[in-house]
This record gives sequence, structure tokens and C-alpha cells, in this order.
Amino acid sequence: MINLADAVVSAKKWAINVGDMQKQKLKKESFKVNTKSTLSDLVTEVDLISEDMIRAKISQKYPDHNIMGEENEFEDKQSDYTWIIDPLDGSNNYASAYPIYCISIALKYKNEIVLGVIYVPEFDEIYSAIKDKGAYKSGTPITISYKTALRHSLVATGFPYDKKESKIDNLAPFNKILKEIRGVRRSGSAAFDLVSVAGAKIDAVWEFKLKEWDYAAGKLLVEEAGGEFYETEIKGASLIIAGSKELVAELRKIIEEVYL
Repeated sequence: MINLADAVVSAKKWAINVGDMQKQKLKKESFKVNTKSTLSDLVTEVDLISEDMIRAKISQKYPDHNIMGEENEFEDKQSDYTWIIDPLDGSNNYASAYPIYCISIALKYKNEIVLGVIYVPEFDEIYSAIKDKGAYKSGTPITISYKTALRHSLVATGFPYDKKESKIDNLAPFNKILKEIRGVRRSGSAAFDLVSVAGAKIDAVWEFKLKEWDYAAGKLLVEEAGGEFYETEIKGASLIIAGSKELVAELRKIIEEVYL
């Protein structure tokens, strides 16, 4: 096993460096925006620059490691280690200068996430976790809220890019859950929602059709902050739920009653 304490220090530096670049470009420059799978699935040139920067740092420090990123092909070097990166989670927000977006970097050893880092540039918040070592915000330990009932909870969600065509559009669960909770939030960034659960800013999150780079780092942060991270598929669509074990169970029950 590599030195994870050293690796997390490096990953935090990479994320902050990329985040500083993203903030500067947002303030000073215009940038190109294109679409991917749908008209609402955006990618900016800043996404591509950001991923290239992180990949270069990983390749320099860990040349034998695999790299999985949102914007480029999987680099398979037959390693037990795979870096999983979302260079700009919240591209829709970023393209509109809405200040919620994140850099997410995780490291998987074989089939287990062992390191996670998420940086929120506009808030200058850096979150980090190492497997079995706890979760931290800017060096201070964090825990989930440990709320046990939805009626007292602030809950986040998102909606899939193919919501116009797909039957798994999250609208039916949303309508049911909304009536059971204290409030709902929709940030536009899964990584932001997950660190918000880890840091007790919100109490739970559920979302369909995320990719591993969307949640890999956030999953470890939630778990190391004392929370539960549940993932499954419903009718071929991925589903994640995170929060206390009680809230995860309540949300899972409602969602399964809708779709199963």
C-alpha cells in the first residue's frame, strides 16, 4: 500500500491548484461551452483543462497508477490503484457563474475507495478522508448530523440529464419525499451535496444516474464522517442514498415504493 497520508496531501494541493485556476477563469475570461449526452449535459473547456492538470500531476507522482476521469478515456496500466477524478463537478453551474462547483479526487485500491478529496473553490473549503482515519474539513474533523427522522431533515437531490425522455426522472420520488421532510435543496453538484452531508450542513441526499467520478470521493467522506452510503440499481438506473442509517432506510423505502 502506498503512503496514503502523503497521497492525500498531494491530492489536496492538486485540487486547490485547479480550483484557483477555475476561479480566475470564471472572473476574467470567457470560455467555450459544449454539450455531451443532452442539451443540459454541459462541458466547458475549463473541465478539459482541469482534468489535464490533475492527470499530469498523478502521472508525474504515480506513473504506474490507472486514471479514470469524466472527460477522457480510462488509462488502464493494470495497477491495483485507480485515481477517479471529476475535474469540475457542477459544470452547469460553472457555465452560468453560479458559485457551487467542486473538484473531486478519489483513489481506489483494488475495489475499495481508500482516499477522497473534494475542494469547493468559491468557499475555499477542502474536504479529505483516508479509509478508517476519519473525515476532515480544512483539517478539522467532521461528522454527519445523525438526524433520524425525515420530518426534521434537510435533504438534497438532483435530476438526471435525460429527465425529458426517461421514466426514471426522479419526479415521482421527489413529490413524495418533499411532503415528508423539513426542506429540500438542489445544488447542482453531487460532490457538494455529499460533503454537505458529511459536514452536517444537510442531513441526507439521494440521486439517480450518477457516475463513479461523481460520488467516489464523497462516498468515502460520508462513511468516514459516520454516515451510510447506499448504492443500487433500479430498472437499470443507478441510485445513491447517503445520510444516517435511519434516513437512508426511510428514503430507500419511499423510492422503492414508487419504482418497484
